[in-house]
Amino acid sequence: MLGWVVSLALLVYVFGYATDWASLRAAMRGANVPLFLLFTTLDRVAYFVVWTAITAAAMRRFVEKVPPTSVFAIRGGAELFRTVSNPLADGLTLVGLGQLAGGRVDVVLAAALVPAVCHMFVMLMQVSIALLFLEGGISGNRDVAGAAGFVWILMISGFVAVRLSQAGRIRGMKRVRDFLDRFPLRTIAPFIVSFVGVTTFDVLIQGLATRAFGAPIGWLDLMARIPLLYLALVVPSLGNFGTRELAWAGLFEGVADRDALIAFAFATNAIFLVLNVILGLVFLPRALNLLRELRRQQKAGEAPPEPLLHDPVDV
Repeated sequence: MLGWVVSLALLVYVFGYATDWASLRAAMRGANVPLFLLFTTLDRVAYFVVWTAITAAAMRRFVEKVPPTSVFAIRGGAELFRTVSNPLADGLTLVGLGQLAGGRVDVVLAAALVPAVCHMFVMLMQVSIALLFLEGGISGNRDVAGAAGFVWILMISGFVAVRLSQAGRIRGMKRVRDFLDRFPLRTIAPFIVSFVGVTTFDVLIQGLATRAFGAPIGWLDLMARIPLLYLALVVPSLGNFGTRELAWAGLFEGVADRDALIAFAFATNAIFLVLNVILGLVFLPRALNLLRELRRQQKAGEAPPEPLLHDPVDV
């Protein structure tokens, strides 16, 4: 229920106290609705397809040769629950993928960390490069510099801890070393390259969406601050309502009208909510049938049938 409480409180603040309704209505009237719908829909659908494909690739590389279609079914079915809570949808996805891999949730979690860490590293590099060219430099963009510095400290600390554990200088780190040995750099390099494309597309599509809405934001500002937006969206909420509006208004207030940014973020949330419902309704029946069959096989002590774990079209 925390997400509902957070969203309700933030929405009351955003639309009850922090918004000029006349300016908000004017901003919405100035939007090119068909183009905005197109770009926002492409954003959500592409995010779902690419992230699911990368998750499937990580599972096939580090866990088991599961069919990508099954990963799409489970992740897609869980999107219906994103209308209630983001953590709930992510948790259900993890549990479902664990069932698909024979109940090995710990190994699936390990595979899930590969895309997450690669994405974070690529976004950190993106922010660091953009910061060099932002107007005002570090002193004029302390929010960007502070966030980048904090994540760099985390990354460097993690790297040092790994090196010390590999050198045997930290006691009790054998299990950590064994875990990290599963992910040599040569195996995660393709994921890093993939996320370079993901982040480039992300900046492009969100820039086009803001322009279609009539609240254009500079490309460098998007490069520097979109990763900070994702950090803000970690806060539990109902479909990111409340958090997205405040994050867009706070991060980009200096480069676009605040009320236009709030209207843009609210409209984006509304479209994402509808798309999450559609994705969930499309994939949930397939996911439930798949999980029921897996449980039946487990209870019967039978090996899963070959087509269930290896689609004929897989390569």
